[in-house]
Amino acid sequence: MHVLLIQVDGKLPNLALMKLAHWHRSQGHRVTLIRRRRRDLFDSAYDTVFASAIFSDSNKFFPQIRSDWPNVIFGGTGTANRLTVESLIGKDYEFYDYHDYPDFTESIGFTKRGCRLSCKFCVVPQKEGKPYFLNSINNIWRGAPYPRKLHLLDNDFFGHESWRDHIREIIDGNFHVCLSQGINVRMITTETAEALASIQYRNTAFNRRVIYCAWDMLKDEQVFFTGINKLEKAGIPSSHVRAYMLIGFDKHETWDRIWYRFNRMVERDIEPYAMVFHKPGESPRADLKCFQRWTNRGLYRIVPWADYRRQTKSDESVAAWHRAAA
Repeated sequence: MHVLLIQVDGKLPNLALMKLAHWHRSQGHRVTLIRRRRRDLFDSAYDTVFASAIFSDSNKFFPQIRSDWPNVIFGGTGTANRLTVESLIGKDYEFYDYHDYPDFTESIGFTKRGCRLSCKFCVVPQKEGKPYFLNSINNIWRGAPYPRKLHLLDNDFFGHESWRDHIREIIDGNFHVCLSQGINVRMITTETAEALASIQYRNTAFNRRVIYCAWDMLKDEQVFFTGINKLEKAGIPSSHVRAYMLIGFDKHETWDRIWYRFNRMVERDIEPYAMVFHKPGESPRADLKCFQRWTNRGLYRIVPWADYRRQTKSDESVAAWHRAAA
């Protein structure tokens, strides 16, 4: 049996595909993993094809993938399919194969799954439920000679009481940790803020100190900054914070409201990171995508928005949105 695994998007290794690769190879199956979205002239015939996408924007690639591999099974948070690896192989399985990512030297995994919150724009509560323990820090690390650098993909690191054990493991093991999915800053406490300050938190490149969180809705302003203040009091400066900024979801959203959130964060030296929401099958708004690029590339520090908008020829799309909103 020959299995094809397609990583549709994402820079980091795809854990679901790594899990499938490990399981199929343990069954004696041949496995090929690719990160391209088109069939190659020399591609083999595959008995089973799995494609995993984590971003909803990637649905634009699905028709071509389905055309090239008609038997493909899509999965991941970037799809409407709620399939999990466990539902495919019929049992819990926490083994991962790094074979297809030979240049990746860090370790990656979850200490827990699920989330305490139930945000309408997020699939985690539907797919995973409330937080539950999954793995220890020492089990996630691949061991020597691999560096003590961990990508922890928990959606709610402090959502389960086991977090104290994980913090102790991180400190005792002298691990550098990236919590790129973000912490629930709305639910931060003095104890959890101090715990974060006690570890070597890093960005995805492990070359800068970054704590990831989110300010998705304007109504959460007070609770968001209450959490930021707790982080600062614990010794984590606002300049270490990158906040995911959801745009395009709130039905009451206006450009004034977008700018308010953006400016409030910049004033506090928090790094905003725009995330454009759109429903499956719909194209994201061009004006919001332009704002996302300007923000996430850090261009807001050097290029005024009006200049960038003109240079990228997005004035027309922004004006069209204003006309539609009126």
